[in-house]
Amino acid sequence: MSSANAPRDPAQKKGPFAFWTERPLYVRIVVGLVVGVGLGLVLGPDAKTLDVPARLVLRLLGALAPALILVAVIQALLKADIRGGMAVRLVGLLALNTLVAIGIGLAVANVIRPGEGASLARPDRAPAVRGDVLTQILDNVPDSLVKPFVDNKVIGVVMLAIVFGIAMRRQEGHLRRTAEDLTALAFDCLIVVLHWVIALVPFAVMGKVASILGTSGFAPFVALGKFVLAVLVALALQATWYLVRIRIGSWVRPLHLLRGTRDALVMAFSTASSTATMPVTFETLKDNVGLRERSASMGALVGANFNNDGTALYEAMSALFIAQLIGVELSLWQQVLVIITSVVASVGAAGIPEAGLVTMTLVFTAVGLPTEYIALLLTVDWFLDRCRTAINVMGDMNVSCLLDGKTKQEPEAPPPEQPAVPAPTSSPEGS
Repeated sequence: MSSANAPRDPAQKKGPFAFWTERPLYVRIVVGLVVGVGLGLVLGPDAKTLDVPARLVLRLLGALAPALILVAVIQALLKADIRGGMAVRLVGLLALNTLVAIGIGLAVANVIRPGEGASLARPDRAPAVRGDVLTQILDNVPDSLVKPFVDNKVIGVVMLAIVFGIAMRRQEGHLRRTAEDLTALAFDCLIVVLHWVIALVPFAVMGKVASILGTSGFAPFVALGKFVLAVLVALALQATWYLVRIRIGSWVRPLHLLRGTRDALVMAFSTASSTATMPVTFETLKDNVGLRERSASMGALVGANFNNDGTALYEAMSALFIAQLIGVELSLWQQVLVIITSVVASVGAAGIPEAGLVTMTLVFTAVGLPTEYIALLLTVDWFLDRCRTAINVMGDMNVSCLLDGKTKQEPEAPPPEQPAVPAPTSSPEGS
């Protein structure tokens, strides 16, 4: 066999950076964190200039976020099969769970106040919201198809997505298939670009950690540890809300649910993807818990496209944490605007990798918080992302159980056995 036709060694196909790129993202982030601490201690105030990769990543995320939200919401609307009274109840349950999640997040952040005392550099101008929240919402109604994308106004982007998504659903035949194909293509292309940006996150963590440590010391990271604990407390309270609602509003018992769906919850934590977990969630709810197929599919498959309670909770807490970190007090109206923006930004974000980081840029922009401080959260986001994904999946389970009602589906009775018919006996010949 000639050398030209000889099979290539698989190891030869790997690029020079294969050892780095093949490592899981959280491992690369931890390496960047450790290197950043070393650089910050060695360089001191001179490490301030190392935050350039973090600023670049956040700029790119801010540029991708509106387009991703637009396409994700349109795709979710095109795929969703929601009709009748159960659809109305599904929307109500999803909205209630999301509002409760954000309320819990804001309450915990206001009580614990994890960002106080960190003394990070205050921005030149404090974030300001002019007028009341209704005025702010009206200001987000787009007067141009392009302006919401330029201004990063997520409410306007979602309004456009809903309008065009409903218009596409009204198409039939090849026009509907073409709309679905083009939307899927746009979403896949945006996800590819997003993965390129996410690959830069470890370098952003390294530079931001070095910059903050060199200029402000360890105080911000102590506050970051308090923030992680505060988020875990809030997520635990949200899980408690789910289980209490299930106990009161359905026939399912919480311990029975947790035992039957543990595979889905473990997969959600390990993959940090509620979309990848959807089939497992559906199967465990139907086969292990015993929900009706309609209820399991509405919550786990349809509702999962719109349900991101853990992500919305995290975004609201992050906004308050960063505000406390830089010494800015968000007013009640600003916190209400955070709630509205977090709800809107979480719609359709289930299939977006690192959705919390992507949509957080839009939430911060809505209340005027400096987005460059999101880079500090990159150091712990890889862990909190897994935790909030598990809560997102538990939210899907909650909706499925409540839709199934208080009466358990009775197993189908086997058909009654027919009495055996004796075989006809032949009479003797000639009788």
